Amino acid sequence: MKLTDLAPPAVSVREVGHAADKFPEPDLPFYRKLGRTDLTVSCLGLGGGGSISSEDTLYAFDRGINYFFYSSDLHHYLYSPMSGALRQLCGRGSSVREKVVLATVTYIKNPEMALAALFDQFEELGIDYIDVLFWGWIGSNDGSALQDCLQLTPDLRGCNSVYQRTIERMFGTSERLKKMGAVRYIGASFHDLNLAQQWLHSPLLDVVMVRHNIAHRSAQSQVFNHIDAQHPSRPGIVTFKSTGSHTGPLWNAPTGLPEVCWQPTVPDLYRYSLTQNSVDVCLTGLTRREEIDTAIFGVQQGKLTTAELEYLNLYGDLHSNKLKIQEVSPERLLYRT
Repeated sequence: MKLTDLAPPAVSVREVGHAADKFPEPDLPFYRKLGRTDLTVSCLGLGGGGSISSEDTLYAFDRGINYFFYSSDLHHYLYSPMSGALRQLCGRGSSVREKVVLATVTYIKNPEMALAALFDQFEELGIDYIDVLFWGWIGSNDGSALQDCLQLTPDLRGCNSVYQRTIERMFGTSERLKKMGAVRYIGASFHDLNLAQQWLHSPLLDVVMVRHNIAHRSAQSQVFNHIDAQHPSRPGIVTFKSTGSHTGPLWNAPTGLPEVCWQPTVPDLYRYSLTQNSVDVCLTGLTRREEIDTAIFGVQQGKLTTAELEYLNLYGDLHSNKLKIQEVSPERLLYRT
């Protein structure tokens, strides 16, 4: 079942400039603090990998999503349709800039190229500052490169930094740039969980992004469970790839699952990540506004129960062929209601 197969709830478009108190607060708050940063983020983040339009990106903000993820190099052609909206929300002169959390990424893991990556992003989006700059796609062979890149953190992060002064010379000074710096916080997107665990508590890294879904749960034991969710100095945690794996879309039932069994929807898969310890943001690749409405409605249902989590673990193991349906006793299954 695709996200858009679900009937979206009836909604009215809110005026841009939303407030957190417009959302009910169940046991899965829609807004939360991003780790030790001073950023307040929506639990659903919107990335441009689904080529969402600027019009629907603005609609997402109007509906309360305030965390946006943008790539200026890898797959830029997919992300570029949302760039107009980000210029409107985050560009110089925007009246809502402080309500938006702009996360950008560069996949060029070379400290000498950091200024070039910043230049591209500042030029394309017309911005004063970036809230979180990610070093992207940190794999098993990137330990040394990441270490070199993170050594730049004091020069990149915060006001009065070397890179702030450089950006000011290139793009001109503004009050927001003076106050925030060119980059407020530093993140890394990990494809190697051992490296993620190694850097989890580094003062050079403010936000950690990892793949996590019901078929790939290693982040729970290797990352999430190594963090005290209530500790004020913990890093922010963002998940990605919540709905898919190498075995295909996770909303499609695994082979052999009886039709009478519960088949999770896409919002259920987001809720699975958001129910985990310490997860602040589940990054989505939504493609249009109907999906936005459905995703928001889904997470407003609150956290998954223990029984639902256990069933989805089993469902994920079936999906990744770690189990066969013949090996599962009927008592472990959940059925459609």
